[in-house]
Amino acid sequence: MWNWKELALRVLDGEEITNEEALEILNCPDQDLLDLVNSAFLIRHHYFGNKVKLNMIINTKSGLCPENCGYCSQSSISTAPIEKYRMVDKDTIMKGAEKAHTLNVGTYCIVASGRGPSTKEIETVVSAVEEIKEKYNLKVCACLGILKPEQALQLKEAGVDRYNHNINTSEAHHETITTSHTYQDRINTVELIKQYGISPCSGVIVGMKETKQDVINMARSLKVLDADSIPVNFLHAIDGTLLEGVNELNPRYCLKVLCLMRYINPTKEIRISGGREVNLRSLQALGLYPANSIFVGDYLTTEGQESSKDHQMLEDLGFEIDFVNHSENVNC
Repeated sequence: MWNWKELALRVLDGEEITNEEALEILNCPDQDLLDLVNSAFLIRHHYFGNKVKLNMIINTKSGLCPENCGYCSQSSISTAPIEKYRMVDKDTIMKGAEKAHTLNVGTYCIVASGRGPSTKEIETVVSAVEEIKEKYNLKVCACLGILKPEQALQLKEAGVDRYNHNINTSEAHHETITTSHTYQDRINTVELIKQYGISPCSGVIVGMKETKQDVINMARSLKVLDADSIPVNFLHAIDGTLLEGVNELNPRYCLKVLCLMRYINPTKEIRISGGREVNLRSLQALGLYPANSIFVGDYLTTEGQESSKDHQMLEDLGFEIDFVNHSENVNC
């Protein structure tokens, strides 16, 4: 049996875990899982205490995407029966911000499908963000695809605090998931927004037929990218996508993945994201021992848990909502 606490203390002393240790985390026997989770919590508690960040998504543009990502119901090759619409108006984005404010959400995430935003779409987001900042002072994260430098500048000047562009999977596994853009395209976008002083958010989707070594490589790539926020999605396979019917995950393995992310990226926001409800199921609460952030409400094209249940879960755990206005510390 591995001494997970000793490994956690070494991480707190600034050591990086080896590849062998990373594999042992993912291969942790189920009977030792609580020891692993508790040790990951030592790291999480050192940097974040008992606080949990809440995030909320608004899907401002649905479907109509030219990309061929195999997991996505909004892609050009998906036959999933989802609602499709072009960019919503500013008032709709503002109503979402009002709801986020009411739910004590710390970060409001403005998401749009597509390879990258048009000039008009950027203008809509910029106008909304300026009013959100003035009216609600929320932290805003944008997720609009591949950006051009001038678009990154516009978002920064409008007050966007954070930009999300996930690596999704490992570089070696990338072409198995999509061929309409490269892994390097994704890395370049994250590096671009860092150049403009926007906090980088980049994460993964686990459960897409990748190997355990792929998962380790994802975690290490995000460490190299220095992503401030790391959304960990667990595949919710949707009928009509290329990954329809794939069901490789169980709640215990999902917890091990979250622990791995914490051991490799100890100081970063680890967010349990899409697929939380269907993959962690009754173990959702345990996920917040290695992770320190969740989404409330619905995701892009799938429903999330009722937000009142999320608030009850946090109360039952004895955790506090970490509500941070504006951008007091976009690196936290």
